[in-house]
Amino acid sequence: MRLLKLATCNLNQWAMDFNCNLKHIKESITEAKQAGAVIRLGPELEVTGYGCEDHFLELDTVTHSWECLKEILVGDWTDGILCSIGMPVLKGSERYNCQILCMNRKILMIRPKMWLANDGNYRELRWFTAWKQRDQLHDFVLPPDISEAISQKSVPFGYGFIQFQDTAVAAEVCEELFTPVRPHDELALNGVEVFMNASGSHHQLRKLDIRLEAFMGATTRGGVYMYSNHQGCDGGRLYYDGCSAIVVNGEIIAQGSQFSLKDVELVVAQVDLDAVASLRGSTSSFQEQASCKTSVPSVAAPYSLCQPFNLKATLSSPMKINYHCPEEEIAFGPGCWLWDYLRRSGASGYLLPLSGGADSSSVAAIVGCMCQLVVKEIANGDEQVKADAMRIGHYTDGQFPTDSKEFAKRIFYTVYMGTENSSDATRTRAKVLADEIGSWHLNVSIDGVVSAFLSLFQTLTGKRPCYKVDGGSNIENLGLQNIQARIRMVLAFMLASLLPWVHNKPGFYLVLGSSNVDEGLRGYLTKYDCSSADINPIGSISKMDLRSFLKWAAKHLGYSSLAEIEAAPPTAELEPIRSNYSQLDEVDMGMTYEELSVYGRLRKIYRLGPVSMFKNLCFRWGSTLTPSEVAEKVKHFFKYYSINRHKMTVLTPSYHAESYSPEDNRFDLRQFLYNVRWPYQFRKIDELVEEVNGDKVAFEEGSQEGKSVGMGVVAAGAGDPKAGL
Repeated sequence: MRLLKLATCNLNQWAMDFNCNLKHIKESITEAKQAGAVIRLGPELEVTGYGCEDHFLELDTVTHSWECLKEILVGDWTDGILCSIGMPVLKGSERYNCQILCMNRKILMIRPKMWLANDGNYRELRWFTAWKQRDQLHDFVLPPDISEAISQKSVPFGYGFIQFQDTAVAAEVCEELFTPVRPHDELALNGVEVFMNASGSHHQLRKLDIRLEAFMGATTRGGVYMYSNHQGCDGGRLYYDGCSAIVVNGEIIAQGSQFSLKDVELVVAQVDLDAVASLRGSTSSFQEQASCKTSVPSVAAPYSLCQPFNLKATLSSPMKINYHCPEEEIAFGPGCWLWDYLRRSGASGYLLPLSGGADSSSVAAIVGCMCQLVVKEIANGDEQVKADAMRIGHYTDGQFPTDSKEFAKRIFYTVYMGTENSSDATRTRAKVLADEIGSWHLNVSIDGVVSAFLSLFQTLTGKRPCYKVDGGSNIENLGLQNIQARIRMVLAFMLASLLPWVHNKPGFYLVLGSSNVDEGLRGYLTKYDCSSADINPIGSISKMDLRSFLKWAAKHLGYSSLAEIEAAPPTAELEPIRSNYSQLDEVDMGMTYEELSVYGRLRKIYRLGPVSMFKNLCFRWGSTLTPSEVAEKVKHFFKYYSINRHKMTVLTPSYHAESYSPEDNRFDLRQFLYNVRWPYQFRKIDELVEEVNGDKVAFEEGSQEGKSVGMGVVAAGAGDPKAGL
């Protein structure tokens, strides 16, 4: 047996906070050595944090990375353990995303990333160059201060592996695992048994299984795969969802948490490398391909990593993979993201305009979940979470949170801002939910402020607008709704800045937004209303998923009033309620939230324009809608999508959770000024509708003729003409 103890980790790194990041790296190495591990793998770009973005273009960022690495190398951190540490490196005039492989106070090899992530939220080609030379290792001259400190002038740089005396180890960096031609296949044929994947992967609903299946698939023909990831909010819209893992021969033997408040979480496993050699040796095709492989450069390391056979040693066994359901992902992902944002922003808490509707109630429940996670982690002995909670909640005399409702009372304001158009039902639901969570709740009427605005307008213009139900025009109706919405935004920020002062608390509160991804896509929100906030934990979560979350949270988070909130029809409550009229979201939008979710996925994920979407939906909805009806729905969506696209330019920074998010800042890059008539595309749709209708008429006439002469056209299987659309 060749026993090898490995350690990989989830690290909560913060972009550009070198002190914090270095502290976490040292902690993880120390814990790995205490566990007896001989290999420690950290996440991609762990020294700087993954989300530095254009800070990577600054020479200071590279310089500070070397300074941090130097501090690790001159100490005893790497004694007896191979450490893979991620940081940017300048070679000549090119900047590379690298893994620095260190052991015994020396740098054994620098491995630059060969395939860069450059889609979705990723823009690595903006900051880094992909390493393209695969046939040889280059000699990299170390910076003078590093060279002097560790008595080493140069180091091998490039694509290759490290050949130890008893095994071979190589790095495969994040995106490289998901490319069509993956390095680990070639490296395995060259004898590499242990693969180290340093990653910067963010959370997305229902995505984790794809990642884990890739790890398992990489080793089904024999191998050990180590995966390390960031975990937490490092300063932007993304939540890196950890789940570091160790896989042997296609089976997961160790898995870290996906969502956690911990800054450092180590995942340790002991493996037998002879099991890898045995599986490879029993696979004929592997043997044949290895015999004619393309050689990969290597670096010889005069060290042994494996331990000999030991009766007291315990091998890690395959385990059941832990997956969260989507409702749990919505609770824990944004909840952990909010905690990181709160403790690192210097704020004293959050303020939420709570309307009693599904969206704002979802946000309130997520904050409540955050409070529950904090109290639970403190009970589990996490001193960092305890210290942060004591500071944010302004606890004194050694006191700390032991009850989530009491903690929420200290850090969470909710405010119901009602008008004459608000119902008693939503007012009551908001109050009951606030009591269940424990927030400091306010109930205020803004009718006086609305009336003041209207009086000012009347003084200026001599006219006073009316609601549509009272005989006003669409323009008047919309203007009156927008006044209410925008007043709420201004009042929310005023309360967030002044309520701490009122209650003799230091600091300020952050305002939370509560618009969902479907409303953003359709533009069903007022620009600069309560959708405008400091951050929004549900901004890229669909209405359908939020409703499922509310039902789950009512049971699992203990907020039973959420069940009633979920059952209520969505309404903005911005128009007067009459006996024959009640405002409803889906009626206002002219489409259902379920339809919006379909449009969003086709537009973004499947990259369909108006014509292609029409064709696709004719197949999808052809059994219930005619082509003309489908065409009208597609036109209606694209009309209002393009009319309201400008609102995405000022969208509140939102937690990224959904692959069809319309977020304009970096994910969904499109213009915000359109010809909303879409004349060319809509004409093409009309032509297709006419063509289909013409074919249908001809088909029906032919069918009648066939029946009259006994040809049995229908019986012969011509079928419903809609089925072929």
